[in-house]
Amino acid sequence: MPKEIERKFLVKDERWRRLAVGQRYRQGYLPTQGRCTVRVRTVGNQGYLTIKGLAQGLTRPEFEYAIPVEEAQAMLTTLCERPFIDKVRYRIPLGAVVWEVDEFEAENAGLVLAEVELQHEDQALALPEWIGEEVTGDPRYYNVSLVKAPFQTWQR
Repeated sequence: MPKEIERKFLVKDERWRRLAVGQRYRQGYLPTQGRCTVRVRTVGNQGYLTIKGLAQGLTRPEFEYAIPVEEAQAMLTTLCERPFIDKVRYRIPLGAVVWEVDEFEAENAGLVLAEVELQHEDQALALPEWIGEEVTGDPRYYNVSLVKAPFQTWQR
């Protein structure tokens, strides 16, 4: 079964910017009963449908399928909850891992997160100097949570 093992961090400064070029993402979530998340995403001219199960530690089942971009756009328009997640993603290979830095826009503007996928939960990880606080276990930072409670509405 495909699995995702991921850690998530706040980004504390701008030093990562010189390391990558970003690509625009738009994604939405279909309503579920909490046993899984179903995400529809467009990246450039490609669409994706992703189903993620509940996490056990850092690991959760993940199934992702490429779909025609027109179908993804139709699902976003007709089936997904609002607001959408609009972000620019930057992929930064460093050592044995690839960091993905997401710079959020619209209702989540001001939030910049870095994620890294691991091969196993206890994999050693060197943190770049621009990485801040780890927020892996904080559900406020899940993309699906940012639909229900966008970053711009948080009391800081």
